[in-house]
Amino acid sequence: MKSRVIFIVSLAVMIVLSACSYDGEVRETKNNEEQANTLTLSWPVDIGEVNPHLYTPNEMFAQAMLYDPLVVYNNDGTLSPGLAESWDIASDGKTYTLHLREGVQYSDGSLLTADNVKRNFDTVIENSEAHSWLEVVTVIEEVEVVDELTVKIHLKEAYYPFLQELSLIRPLRMLGDAGFPESGNTADGIKAPIGTGPWILTAYEQDQYAEFTRNENYWGKKPSIQKVVVKIIADSQSRIMALEKGEIDLIFGSAQLAPTEFTTLQQNANYITQVSEPLSTRIISMNTTYGVTKYKEVRLALQHALDRQTIIEHVLNGLEQEAYSLFAPGFPYSDIEINEYEFDLDKSAAILDKAGWIVDEKTGVRVKDGKSLTITIPYNSDDQVHKAIYEYLQGTWKEIGIDVQLIGEESQILYGRSKAGEYNLIMNDSWGAPYDPHMYLRTMTGEKQLGFYAKEGTESNEQLTRDILRVIRSTDEAEREALYESIIQTIHEEAILMPISYRQNYLVANDVFEAITFSPQQYEVPINLYEMK
Repeated sequence: MKSRVIFIVSLAVMIVLSACSYDGEVRETKNNEEQANTLTLSWPVDIGEVNPHLYTPNEMFAQAMLYDPLVVYNNDGTLSPGLAESWDIASDGKTYTLHLREGVQYSDGSLLTADNVKRNFDTVIENSEAHSWLEVVTVIEEVEVVDELTVKIHLKEAYYPFLQELSLIRPLRMLGDAGFPESGNTADGIKAPIGTGPWILTAYEQDQYAEFTRNENYWGKKPSIQKVVVKIIADSQSRIMALEKGEIDLIFGSAQLAPTEFTTLQQNANYITQVSEPLSTRIISMNTTYGVTKYKEVRLALQHALDRQTIIEHVLNGLEQEAYSLFAPGFPYSDIEINEYEFDLDKSAAILDKAGWIVDEKTGVRVKDGKSLTITIPYNSDDQVHKAIYEYLQGTWKEIGIDVQLIGEESQILYGRSKAGEYNLIMNDSWGAPYDPHMYLRTMTGEKQLGFYAKEGTESNEQLTRDILRVIRSTDEAEREALYESIIQTIHEEAILMPISYRQNYLVANDVFEAITFSPQQYEVPINLYEMK
């Protein structure tokens, strides 16, 4: 998926940047060339230990800078060689033989070997409980060293997305031997972030900044930028002020700017702004095991009461595209035609009338068998976009007799509620490349997952579970295509997921770049592809 680029006419502004040493003092830049090849960007939280095998508080963009994948996921959804220059797949789909590149150096000068790759796989598998959501880990039976540069991975059963999941930013990227702790288990932490990636972490102060320097021994094409300084700036207004003052060059990612902030900056000719192609889908997930959303007629009525166009225009400032299918066209197995649920409040009301949900003249809320048509929607109280979307739905749905109860909560409380299934509707974005569609659908088979609650109360529950488990095990391309179409059509007919829009990343930068773009993975900042003036 190539990025759709929107360029704002820019004024040339050359910014003198500085990097920080470990003790936090400002270091004098050596010469103009180094200044011109130093990129400074903001990030809202600290990068963490940058352990390649773990999750939060390790930030994915930093992990991607330091650690290469064995397999690369491309913009068009295809796979190409990474640290593994080629591979063989057994006819039964249960054995993968990876042929490693020769001469690949870690940042400490040590070499990538089959023994080292096995060590990385083994420590991840040892902590498989932490990775139970990820099939690529749980399906591995044994990792075998064939020779110095050949690794054979035996699976318990066929799993067609195996190579695709090796391209993930975590947890199966390689750490140099010297980075392992004394225990040998990276769940205990790492000694140092030693990777084979295009960058080396050369300075760091927690919650303040991180400095990355170009890896001069990188096996692939070296970045044209020499140094990257990441400043931790938690507040969006502070980020914008830093950009205006030239203290940073780049704000990357839709999570760092509200839609209104981005569109305001988009109108400023001093900045370069870009919007990516669709990277994931903004979805509202229904709970078919809880309250009134157990009933299919209620779910169908809600589908017809969703005004995507107004939400996109007035809440998302026109920055996203309307979504009717779960996955954007262009994602693997996702070019499937469905009968869209058009926005029609009269039709929504008629569905509820026919099902016996009658408007109470005193309260204005529909009632059936003494039960009111009340929808409970929890959300992260810090997420103003979600709040605005839900408040709009609350007002619109009130017109047809639906009572919407909004519950703003701290993220950990919201997480607990979602795991317990104590909601009717909840925001549940798809994960984007390279997870979609297989990984998003696979979570529907796991208990206490949002997808599980969406599927569990439907008449098609057992069939959906069988088809999802079957499709990820299938070694036949035609069979997979047919199964994916059936799964997505069934989900649509059961009216359990409400796609709103296809999410896109955006960035704002000062005019110091010759080239700047996006990655197909929404959590990656592809700085190694950037060029500065």
